[in-house]
Amino acid sequence: MTSLGRRLAAEALGAFFLFATVIGSGIMAERLSGGNVALALLGNTMATGAILFVSSPCSARYRAHI
Repeated sequence: MTSLGRRLAAEALGAFFLFATVIGSGIMAERLSGGNVALALLGNTMATGAILFVSSPCSARYRAHI
């Protein structure tokens, strides 16, 4: 796989995980919040922040090689 192909694959994989986390946490928060919008937003924000925190070292290493 070429360097461009690897970069595109890595970008697509990262985007997929971010998308899946945001959508999944929104669904989870809506079900668990019991109608409390503030609680649902807090749950969604925490899950999104967690995936960004976990994926940031990988992203930083990837960007350093460009």
